[in-house]
Amino acid sequence: MDAAVLPNLRRQYRLQLHALAYNLGNFMRTLAMPKAAEPWSLTSLREKLIKIGAKVVSHGRYVTFQLAEVAVSRQMFAEILSLIAQLRAPPAPA
Repeated sequence: MDAAVLPNLRRQYRLQLHALAYNLGNFMRTLAMPKAAEPWSLTSLREKLIKIGAKVVSHGRYVTFQLAEVAVSRQMFAEILSLIAQLRAPPAPA
């Protein structure tokens, strides 16, 4: 690939990733935020939910997220996951 084309492709991919991250944050803020987090700005949402370290631990059929509670409380995180789960369409009848 031409060396002049590579920086252009990188910029295009980076722009697409930023647009995806913005859309994900906006989706979270409008459809899956508990009442306590409504006043958060998109920046606060990103810093508290997306830019935090987490450890994913898998045991058999269960997967757990080990988060530091300084970002969001366990209860709020569970509420966010519950709100996201409620957005799913019900399964089609068999």
